Amino acid sequence: MATALIRQRPGQASTSSAAARPRIDWVPYLFAAPLVVYLLLFQGYPLLQELYLSFTSTSLLAPGKHQFVGLENYADLAAVSDFHRVLWITAVYTVSCVVLAIGLGLGAALLLDAPFRGRAIARSLVTIPWAAPPVAVALIFVWMFNGQYGIVNHGMRLLGLPLGSESWLDSPSLALPAVLLTTVWQIFPFASVVILAALQGVSSELREAAVIDGADRLSVFRAVVWPTIQPTVTLLALFITIWSLRRFDLIWLMTQGGPIGSTNTLVIELYRRAFVYRELGAAAAVGMVGLSIALLVTVAYFRYTTRAERARGQRA
Repeated sequence: MATALIRQRPGQASTSSAAARPRIDWVPYLFAAPLVVYLLLFQGYPLLQELYLSFTSTSLLAPGKHQFVGLENYADLAAVSDFHRVLWITAVYTVSCVVLAIGLGLGAALLLDAPFRGRAIARSLVTIPWAAPPVAVALIFVWMFNGQYGIVNHGMRLLGLPLGSESWLDSPSLALPAVLLTTVWQIFPFASVVILAALQGVSSELREAAVIDGADRLSVFRAVVWPTIQPTVTLLALFITIWSLRRFDLIWLMTQGGPIGSTNTLVIELYRRAFVYRELGAAAAVGMVGLSIALLVTVAYFRYTTRAERARGQRA
């Protein structure tokens, strides 16, 4: 019995265990390290500084002198009815941008995906609004929405619509629609290009099979096209949501948040509190509220995509 046992050498166990352990490939971490360092220095640190600033009472005229006030800035925002209106305007602006941009982008993408003469030229021309500088776009639409010589009011008068000579950007009820139309005009080409790229991945065989089975165009879109492009459209909706929450240049150039605060979004409110009222602490609190909304939207997106992937896996 004793002769049948094989004695293990002293270094044999450590050698076998070392061989069993998987080797760590450090190459991906080395490639990711510069990006991580950049994010920590230029994104993470300023974000922590803004978070701390939101708990202080700090003036722009003396940024080095600040007094810790805790949640007082957030309590003031929650108690002010004007800030509730800012949140409502931001929500209306953001949701409208997402719905209209994706709706128009989807329609344009479906048209550009169909075969017709000059399709390549049309695909190039549709990107012009997206490539135009926001300053130029704002100036053009300020002229177009002018009450006296603007082409929008002139066209409505030709159609017999009772708008008169009222300037859109000077009206509390028309300023937000005007800014919204301008924003959608500029961003929907990006949505159309992204959705058009997703349409290229739709199987032509499945489309032809559905048509042979007698399905109409709407049925083909619902059963074949939409399930393929839905992940892309969902991700696009997330991007447009975040961009709309951060949109500053176009709104500020057209209305500066007016008239009477009718286009005052979170970003405009942040700018006003920081550089008009010189309240850096309150401005930081507004920024953290906007960041929290963006994080909530992002978390909701990832939850939705996770559930959708699980559902597709169960059906498969």
